[in-house]
Amino acid sequence: MSGLARIDHLVVLADTLEQGAAWCESTLGVAPGPGGEHPLMGTHNRLLRLASVDHPLAYFEVIARNPAAPGPQAGRRRWFDMDEPRVQSTIRDHGPRLAHWVARVPDVKAAVAALARLGIDCGEVVEASRMTPRGLLKWQSTIRPDGQRQFDGCLPMLIEWGEVHPAATLADAGVTLRSLALAHPQAVQLRRALDAIGLDGLHVEDGGPASVCATLLTPRGQLRLESRGI
Repeated sequence: MSGLARIDHLVVLADTLEQGAAWCESTLGVAPGPGGEHPLMGTHNRLLRLASVDHPLAYFEVIARNPAAPGPQAGRRRWFDMDEPRVQSTIRDHGPRLAHWVARVPDVKAAVAALARLGIDCGEVVEASRMTPRGLLKWQSTIRPDGQRQFDGCLPMLIEWGEVHPAATLADAGVTLRSLALAHPQAVQLRRALDAIGLDGLHVEDGGPASVCATLLTPRGQLRLESRGI
């Protein structure tokens, strides 16, 4: 599956969406635009365009639990380990943090099968949609009922978009994704998993604590965001 997957978006967890938006503006120098709600998960988000020549549809998602919505449906836990006490306390005590990332694939079921052959369980493929001012946004993504991120957030969640991609309607905010790098004690296995879904060109460092590191070019200069083992 060489060369089929692409970086889709970065996921930043926040205790509240208001906190996340304020952090984004103070850290990156720009406020995120509007996003939407996720009834299946009881979460909501705001989005920021990160598109560059190498990552033409990349964007930035600030996500938090939605206090106006019920919790996850059908006995699920929220995605991205958002219901884990350790993750919650870290975000609450130290502020929003990059925690995960999402890879765009042309056939999410085929990608899930490729990872399953390596013994990696991405969970089920769930269809979802939300209305936007420009029409219905539809996608299929991998969701584990336990909400667990794989390889401590270094192995991406997988998504297959419908005809419309959200980044196509996001305003240029002057922020671009320069690179994404990963570190994990099981770097060999992680690299095999990335190869299985056709995601080339990412630096994977062996050893040390697990971390997702994104380098951004912002109005405030070059900036590194790291998950730092969250």
